[in-house]
Amino acid sequence: MSTQHDRILVTGATGTQGGATARRLLADGIPVRALVRDPQAPAARALAERGAELAIGDFDAPDTIAAAVVDVRAVFGVPPAAFGPDGWDVETEATRGETLVAASRAAGVQQFVFTGVASFAQDTRWGINGKRRIEAAVAASGMRYTLLRPVRFMENYLAQGFPMDGVRDGVHRHLFPADLPVQMIAVDDIAAVAAIAFADPDRLHGRTLELAGDQRTMRAAAATITEVTGIPVRYEEIPESEAATRGPQVANAWQRARAGDTWRADIPALREIHPGLRTFDDWLAETGAARLKSLLAD
Repeated sequence: MSTQHDRILVTGATGTQGGATARRLLADGIPVRALVRDPQAPAARALAERGAELAIGDFDAPDTIAAAVVDVRAVFGVPPAAFGPDGWDVETEATRGETLVAASRAAGVQQFVFTGVASFAQDTRWGINGKRRIEAAVAASGMRYTLLRPVRFMENYLAQGFPMDGVRDGVHRHLFPADLPVQMIAVDDIAAVAAIAFADPDRLHGRTLELAGDQRTMRAAAATITEVTGIPVRYEEIPESEAATRGPQVANAWQRARAGDTWRADIPALREIHPGLRTFDDWLAETGAARLKSLLAD
């Protein structure tokens, strides 16, 4: 029988990765404490209904973070994103993450799993921001740890209201060349790998895992969506001028992609760790196609 000493704190619990991980751990019978800002938010209430304990906290209020990590054996950390007047606030993001790591260590937490972002193979600037500082803090903490670096989410096709990604009026727009193979990962597989790490803290201790489950060109992915939904979808590359307006990281990624650079996760090796790793076809068959049809039919 599980006890409070088995409890895992999940940050970002009302978001994409944190929510998926909290649900996976709860389904596995692991006690979860979900860090939330608003316990009345629909996503927070849904987790509570599944059995999660809610901890009200804010990364900018360190005392609440210190309280949240008391009596937990492990932490699942999601990047505490921060945006300022000039765009992405790297310093604030890093400080928030470092605060969580320090509080966890002080509370005697035994294990820390952090999920950040994958790097382009030939360009170390991609993703070198606050997330890498948090990773360094985790690695130096003395806790057992695993660092996850997921590539682009398959769920991004469901995004609404963004200038890139998602499908709008039958068009999927992104920065990648149409015929460049690009890796992707189902969010539930990020949660699955995290659950594997928590189930056996020694197995993946000290590992940095680039996470991907499939690789398709953007044109081919759009064609697959068309085939499975019956709704025409085409891919459109954004021009360099538009990429430049999205900030230096997006502009750099646009340029690197045209040099043939993209993510290079070792999918077969990851499948040895997680045999149920989903392909794009798997994700579409399970939930993706139905959700896309619902969105695209409106």
